[in-house]
Amino acid sequence: MSPMNTAKRLQIIAQGFNPGWDVVTGRALKGHQTGVERLSQRNQVVRKIRSSSGATFRAHSLAILNPGLKPWAMIYNRFAVSRLKPWAIPFNLFPVDRLRSWAMVFSHLAAFLTLVPLTHAEDQKLSSVRIGYQKYGTLNVLKAEGSLEKSLSAKGITVTWTLFSAGPQLLEALNAGSIDFGNTGEAPPVFAQAAGVNLVYFGNQPPYPKGEGVLVKKDSPIRGVSDLKGKRIALNKGSNVHFFLVKLLEKNGLKIDDIRPVYLTPADAWAALEGGSIDAWVIWDPYMSAAIDRSGARVLQDAEGVAANREFFLADRRFAEAHQEVLLAVRDAVGRCGTWVATKPQEVVSYLAPQLGMSEQVISKVIQAQPWGFQPITEQVVSDQQTVSDTFFSLKLIPKPIRVSEAVVRIPD
Repeated sequence: MSPMNTAKRLQIIAQGFNPGWDVVTGRALKGHQTGVERLSQRNQVVRKIRSSSGATFRAHSLAILNPGLKPWAMIYNRFAVSRLKPWAIPFNLFPVDRLRSWAMVFSHLAAFLTLVPLTHAEDQKLSSVRIGYQKYGTLNVLKAEGSLEKSLSAKGITVTWTLFSAGPQLLEALNAGSIDFGNTGEAPPVFAQAAGVNLVYFGNQPPYPKGEGVLVKKDSPIRGVSDLKGKRIALNKGSNVHFFLVKLLEKNGLKIDDIRPVYLTPADAWAALEGGSIDAWVIWDPYMSAAIDRSGARVLQDAEGVAANREFFLADRRFAEAHQEVLLAVRDAVGRCGTWVATKPQEVVSYLAPQLGMSEQVISKVIQAQPWGFQPITEQVVSDQQTVSDTFFSLKLIPKPIRVSEAVVRIPD
């Protein structure tokens, strides 16, 4: 079975995801349940549940046994097969038909209430930080540069790095408690906030509007944005380029309904453009530069004057509020990364090119064109992100309007 389209999965999450201890994806199970069999596979637990009627259901709970979960969250998540009230948890733990007396019920209840505060992660000294990163992005360069780990090690804090294929998956892990912070583009945090993920923006890279654009084949008859009317245009649904395309069309008197959108991953879109099954491709760097280098594709229009195209640093809200010193260390380390790129670009290129499977020539061009550095979240940034979220809501990509300003933490410049 092929994996579910990331944008589609984000929409499902945003429409039906209720974060916390009672989350279950799949069929909700009601009534008295017995015979729970837990089968764990890495970060996911698959449960076979036999109801009292004898029917068997399967439910998938998100990251129930994930080692990154806070201890108290693991307690709640462990018994998230149905939407239990907190007071009912002890009874689910120890079904009444297996208790010999009410005295045992209250004994287990007392033990449960005693356990929670003793294992609360916030009461423990920070000893490790878990960072999510992507193959192309500031945090991967920061990982290679190494100064963040050195500064945190001096404080007795170790660093664990987890690689993600894209921003949405990274933020799913943030919500599950598997990582403390990470980086994504503009669109994933909008979907995540609409889904109820308890995240905060704490910084961003400078805008890079020339880092995304509309590509056409070098011999394409399309010469202007107005020529896109009725054409087949590939893009990642619900991504930053989805927003860019909508705004670019609006700026030229068109609507998304005036074109024929084709929702493809970068790899599939690249092949479709070369094969002629689409007329244009809306994409970001380094894929954009790689396509130009490989096939001579032409940039019809970049995002200059249309979209900012920022990379954001995002953290779990509780982590950000409790450990501002780590966020400050990230800020300083990102600044050092910018210096490394500027003074020794070949070292950065040699590190990134093999991971991305792209030529050093392409990566060198991209990293030297892209602005580097850490910027605090400003009112302008909040306003720009609010426009992204409002646009996605108008397109029915998210189920409700959100206020980006409610998911921002300020740290010193």
